[in-house]
Amino acid sequence: MEKLPPNRRSFFKTMLAGVPLAAGAERLGLPASVMGPTGEKADHLRLSCNLYSFNEPLTTGQMTLEEVITFCAEIGFDAVDPTGYYFPKYPVVPDDNYVYQIKRKAFRLGLDISGTGVRNDFTLPDAARRKAEVELVTKWTDLAAKLGAPVIRIFAGTGKELTVGYNREEVTGWAVEAIRECTDYAAKRGVMIVLQNHADFIQTADHILDILQRVNSEWLAVNLDIGSFRIGDPYQQIARVAPYAATWQIKENMFVDGKEVETDLNRIMQIVRESGYRGYLPIETLGKGDPRQKVPAFYEKVKKALTVTQ
Repeated sequence: MEKLPPNRRSFFKTMLAGVPLAAGAERLGLPASVMGPTGEKADHLRLSCNLYSFNEPLTTGQMTLEEVITFCAEIGFDAVDPTGYYFPKYPVVPDDNYVYQIKRKAFRLGLDISGTGVRNDFTLPDAARRKAEVELVTKWTDLAAKLGAPVIRIFAGTGKELTVGYNREEVTGWAVEAIRECTDYAAKRGVMIVLQNHADFIQTADHILDILQRVNSEWLAVNLDIGSFRIGDPYQQIARVAPYAATWQIKENMFVDGKEVETDLNRIMQIVRESGYRGYLPIETLGKGDPRQKVPAFYEKVKKALTVTQ
């Protein structure tokens, strides 16, 4: 009988050694897949940086997209989320050469691309303009696929039309139809559409869950923006939406009963864990201050909260 090479013998020894551990995990009510090599519960949450955090240096030319990605790697992030706005000539889609250079840059720095996003509005009353917005999303969905981004963020829209004679039911219908077109296309490209609550047309958990239910696609999920529930208790609304999240935006501040307060990161991480979420948690810093100082500081706070709630 042919002997197994040393590396394969080690592999099978490791497998066999793990059998009792797996059985123990099941007795504890945990699937073996979530158990680490020492028997502790493995953590499937990783930190990403939404590059909107660097909006000012990126839009003023103080930093290039490549420089920001390098900076994020040096901080210690596991991934980056390069929003479409920061690609040259947005909303025009850049050529493949540039896309692959960014992809290569991230890979060589040990970073994943956790997602990307566009700025769109599906609440426009003009059907032709909504069609153009769908085309914008589909073009950038192609870019997301080339970039290796598993999700592309979109908005429902501003909802300004609610003030000029249209009701919520009618405008929701427009958004649902457009989003369904986007998800049908995205499914063919292997990219998920993630709908962001943005304190505009979508203001509450009910609003975003209603759209998800109506579109009814496994290629649609939520980009859960913790800073954009500004009516009532945001923590309750986040907890309701969390099971439908495929990515997040973790922010420094939230709005409790309309008042801006510092985020209780421990509470947010507890909600994340209780929802069963696995994947990337992109952080996003806003407001005044140099992101080269703010982002590393907030990264450490979020990282600490993850450790405390583990």
